Amino acid sequence: MNIAIISYHTCPLATLGGKDTGGMNVYVRDLTRFLGKFGIHADVFTRSQDEHVPHILHDLGYSNRVVHIPAGPEVPLSKKELPNYIPEFVKGINQFVEQKNIHYDVIHSHYWMSGIAALSLKEKWKTPILHMFHTLSRLKSENAQFPSREEDKYREQGEQRVMDSVDRIVVATEDEVVKMGKYYKVDRHKLVVIPPGVDTCHFYPIPSDEAKAVIGVPKEESMILYVGRIEPLKGVDKLIQAIAELRKGDVLSKCPHYLIIIGGEPDAPSPEMNQEMQRLQQLCKDLDVGNLVLFLGKRSQDTLPYYYSAAEIAVVPSHYESFGMVALEAMACGTPVIATQVGGLSYLIKDNVTGYTIPDDNPMALEQSLTQLICKADLRKQMSLNSIAYAQSYSWDKITPRIIKEYDYLYKN
Repeated sequence: MNIAIISYHTCPLATLGGKDTGGMNVYVRDLTRFLGKFGIHADVFTRSQDEHVPHILHDLGYSNRVVHIPAGPEVPLSKKELPNYIPEFVKGINQFVEQKNIHYDVIHSHYWMSGIAALSLKEKWKTPILHMFHTLSRLKSENAQFPSREEDKYREQGEQRVMDSVDRIVVATEDEVVKMGKYYKVDRHKLVVIPPGVDTCHFYPIPSDEAKAVIGVPKEESMILYVGRIEPLKGVDKLIQAIAELRKGDVLSKCPHYLIIIGGEPDAPSPEMNQEMQRLQQLCKDLDVGNLVLFLGKRSQDTLPYYYSAAEIAVVPSHYESFGMVALEAMACGTPVIATQVGGLSYLIKDNVTGYTIPDDNPMALEQSLTQLICKADLRKQMSLNSIAYAQSYSWDKITPRIIKEYDYLYKN
């Protein structure tokens, strides 16, 4: 079976922590690898963003390819510009298909722009589409922290068109089923709930002293960890505020910890620096916690297991999260997670078992949960063991066959 995976706006090989790189990149990359492991050939088509990167790469193994299609200038573009180049992207895919003389049995598209591209391909190929949105504009707008972050109507219309036209839609949780029905009136029979997986051969517990040695942290030091994009929706400001309150309450003098933030470009020149990064760095100065918060910038996926394993606690303080891959990766490494009760995180974290779930936008609740875990090593150890066992149920070895079952269904029907 041949699968065409469409990931138009972001490449699965991109370094994590950038503006448009995150859980979706990891999902597409790992799914493609595991499809190969199960004997499924898959080509991932993505827009070329760097003319110096080879257009065809075999970095995902099992003969599965990442194909960078030139569409518009081969540089990163804003999401508002990207829809203009979808027709050129589709044309490039069709040229590749003709050159390689390959036929695809199913199209698996990711995010709404990829869905628009997939609809054009379906029209020519007569091939069924399995689609996953990863995030939805109505939900992001509902939780936007600043008016400028609200998604425009063009995206919402595009999402509706994709929902109405594709053959099958994968959603991560039952929460998405409810929200799609409420906001987009999607036929329930078109939806299938399959959570993302985690590569437990890559994300597993590394002894803390060994992990700290690799990332250059003294073994006696204790870390709280945030991993993700630097944008208002991620709620990092609430985490910094909670750290400031912990310091005021003498918790950190009794049980010293500091916060490491992975993501963004903290050392970029001021005119080029992400506005949210500037705001967060200024917040650290205003709250006098600069010596307790370390901005590390982007890190490769290969190094993340060391950071997760070295940390005592991982925090996911998002205002909206369709699933929460970071939380799953952290738990697979045996790190207890504190996360907000939003979207997929509400389903993913087992409160008082693998960590704590807290109300959104509530630094006091976050502070209280951190206090519980910071000073109670035995509690952290038990939650760590619980997290490792729980994450096994999300291993890609168990999730991939469920995706393949959907491919088979679409191919045969």
